[in-house]
Amino acid sequence: MRNVKEIQSAKNPRIKELKKLHKKKYREEKKEYLLEGFHLIEEAASSDAEIKELFVTQRGMKEWGDWLAANKEISTFLVSDEVMDAVSDLPTPQGILAVMALTAEGTPDFSGGWLLLDNVQDPGNVGTMIRTADAFDMAGVLLGKGTADIYSTKVLRSMQGSNYHLPVLQKDLTEVIPLMKDKGFTVYGTELNEEAHALDKVEKSDNFAIIMGNEGQGVSQEILSLTDQNVYIPMKGNAESLNVGVAAGIVLYHFSL
Repeated sequence: MRNVKEIQSAKNPRIKELKKLHKKKYREEKKEYLLEGFHLIEEAASSDAEIKELFVTQRGMKEWGDWLAANKEISTFLVSDEVMDAVSDLPTPQGILAVMALTAEGTPDFSGGWLLLDNVQDPGNVGTMIRTADAFDMAGVLLGKGTADIYSTKVLRSMQGSNYHLPVLQKDLTEVIPLMKDKGFTVYGTELNEEAHALDKVEKSDNFAIIMGNEGQGVSQEILSLTDQNVYIPMKGNAESLNVGVAAGIVLYHFSL
């Protein structure tokens, strides 16, 4: 078996450092984030994301021993259940946790379909929409001001590894939208407004951006003023609105046809 270091106490200085990575400020300072659960770590590894360290319990060593043996170049620590409980924010930790390198974001060469999120605060919604964008072969996702941080553990869990399949970047949408329009993009906002265009009547272009907004307020007026066209989802029933993640799924499906 590989040379594995052991950490038994939750008071260990390295463990105290790891716990700080639950805060965005420290993630940005240390250029690291935590990734928990075997499925996500395996997805990261197969996408060549940089794994700096692995922390594994005895149970984890048994369960994923073959994979760990195949990835023995990664610095690995055997930790007690007490240590894993201290670092994990899951009610029942899976027994494996990675410290990932947080890489710098370049500005991509915009083409194809992009999903833009304006002030979407719920981590579950943000992760779900990124996963949906991945499913419908979007070129990438841009997270505007106020949107939940992609490296928070809840967003990472709900993305299910989709962030390793397409670019997900934090950008100021008021700066990016004009750049996209200069490149010939059609920019669609979404709003509950009879003056908007019904989704099923919208002609789509090759290069387009779809903006989804805040759970309660929708897309801000500042952002809506920059769009080419605003769309709504026609609904025959009595519900006044849809969850933003569900709405994104319907809109992205329409644009993927």
